[in-house]
Parts: sequence; C-alpha cells; structure tokens
Amino acid sequence: MAFVDSCSDIDFLFVNDGSTDETEAVLSGLVERNSARFRLHSLDVNRGKAEAVREGILAALGSHPRPDYVGFWDADLATPLDAIPRLLQVLEGNTKLQMVLGARVKLLGRAIERNPLRHYPGRIFATLVSMLLRLPIYDSQCGAKMFRATDTTEGLFAKPFATRWIFDIEILARFLQARGTEAANEVFEYPLEEWRDVPGSKLKPMDVAKTFLDLARVYRLYPRR
Repeated sequence: MAFVDSCSDIDFLFVNDGSTDETEAVLSGLVERNSARFRLHSLDVNRGKAEAVREGILAALGSHPRPDYVGFWDADLATPLDAIPRLLQVLEGNTKLQMVLGARVKLLGRAIERNPLRHYPGRIFATLVSMLLRLPIYDSQCGAKMFRATDTTEGLFAKPFATRWIFDIEILARFLQARGTEAANEVFEYPLEEWRDVPGSKLKPMDVAKTFLDLARVYRLYPRR
C-alpha cells in the first residue's frame, strides 16, 4: 500500500485467472480497502497468462475515462513496483514512443539477480528472437511493460494470442506488422535498476522446448515485409 500512497496517479487492475485457491478473496479484500485505486477482473476458468494479460489490458483500455498509459506487471514483483514511474517517465518524455519494455541487464550499479541456468539459455533464445523479428531487442520476456493507450495498442491485444509462453514476442510481432518501418523507433528498452529471480517458476523443461516451437509459429504467422 505504500507505493499506492506515494503514486496517486497510478491505479491497478488485478486479473484473477480462474484461481481455485484464496486468490479471489485476497484481491477482493484489496479492492474493498481502496476501490478508487484497485479493480478486479476475474476470469471464470484458468486460461493462462497470455489470455489473462490480454483481457486485463482490454479491460483497462475500456475504463472511463480512458487512461493515458496501460501496462502489465508480474504479480511476483520480480520487478519492484517503483520501476513503474520510471518506465512511464520514458513514455512521457518522448511522444514518439508507443511502448517501454523493462530489460534485465546486469550492469554495474544495477541489482539484477538471475539464475544462471535460466539466464544463459534465455540469452540464446533472445538472440533468436532478435534475428527472427529483425529487431535489436535484448530482453523480450521481462514481465514489466508499459504502453501508450492508443488504438494501435488496443489492436495488439484485440485477438487471442496463438502462443502461450511467448505472447510478449507475439505482441512485438503484431506491432511490427502494424507500424512497419517506424516500429523500431517507437519501442524503448529500459534497463531495470532491480530485478530478482523469484523461485517457483511454472516453466518446465518440456515447456522450454515448446517455446522454440512457438517462436517458429510466430515467425510463420507474422512474416516481416
């Protein structure tokens, strides 16, 4: 609640992805405590992260009045909430930008804690993403992303994603198709000051293999002109 108190212009929409535990009750309790700043969007059944994010963004864009910016943030808070104003500041400082992506870059003066067993395969995957999209992106999979609330952004989330684990890449692929040659100048990667690898990832070894198959699917579904 301390972050909410310090940032009065940032509201939260929680998405409950058809949970069967106490998640709904916990989130409902937060909304009851501060209904002016918190909203809850509940899915009737578990549909996976990609669909939960997609429906959450569309619900946020459908708010009245429409917000200036929307985004999504991993609930485990691997990226601290105080990074949100920093990403928004980048958007506010450059009206050409349409999205700002958090990037987990281990630099001097940054507290980036990544599991080596996940980091190095991730770098191989990220290089493939950059090559296939023909976009010099360093970190497509960080769960900290902000977007300008435009019709273009709404279009990125209008249809369900074809992939489960790499929908972040599918968002970029859709954006590249929508914006053409201008796209590379409208996306900004922000090196996060802090990020920590939270234990308990649901990504299993077999799922890792599936991500490479999904990457091939994205390449086939969204060919670059």
